[in-house]
Amino acid sequence: MDRQKKIVSMFDEIAKSYDLANRVLSFGSDIVWRRRACEMAYDLYGKKEISQITDVACGTGDMLGFWEKMAAKKGIEVKNYVGVDPSHGMLEVAKEKFPHFHYIQAYAQELPLPDESSEFLSITYGIRNVVEREAAIKEFARVLKPGGILVILEFTKKERFGVVDKAAQWYMKRLLPHIGGAVSGNKEAYEYLPNSIDNFLTTKQLVQELEKGGLQIQKIRSFSFGISTLFIAQKK
Repeated sequence: MDRQKKIVSMFDEIAKSYDLANRVLSFGSDIVWRRRACEMAYDLYGKKEISQITDVACGTGDMLGFWEKMAAKKGIEVKNYVGVDPSHGMLEVAKEKFPHFHYIQAYAQELPLPDESSEFLSITYGIRNVVEREAAIKEFARVLKPGGILVILEFTKKERFGVVDKAAQWYMKRLLPHIGGAVSGNKEAYEYLPNSIDNFLTTKQLVQELEKGGLQIQKIRSFSFGISTLFIAQKK
């Protein structure tokens, strides 16, 4: 089994417990991070009508739910919400939670969507799981309309370590696998998480890849002492 298929299989196995594990492991902080990402992206775009929001690596549909709630709060009309994920197990949970959204089972680097079909495209805590990342970024740019918004939330690799960073790393490597394993019954999946961060990019490196892919960075914001980073980019 190749690396990408192995990652997808792992998410299939933890799909039913994924939401609970996220809330427990982040102490609910991921809810705040997602809300802020939606709010800042809508404010930056500044329009009251949006034809389509596509969430890639949508998992159990949480981010689509946050897009919808924030749109309602801000009086924004979004005509179509689309979730894309390669994991059948994750999509089954998403369909139960949010049956009114449209879902497609596909990889980030092979989006079965027309050129310039989405005004917003998001990928939250998923881009580090994409093996063919540069191909995926090109797909994001292809699918976005000119002036469209890309939103990424991710755990990026640290360039330097302060006291808070060392404490966070100790939690991720020592405690998180045990807690995640207890909640999900799959300790290996939660050992993968800190390792995937170690093997990922720094904030600067991800910015370089996005710009190389034809996307212009508009905003970068760190949350919770740099544990999570928000990138908002715009198609030129």
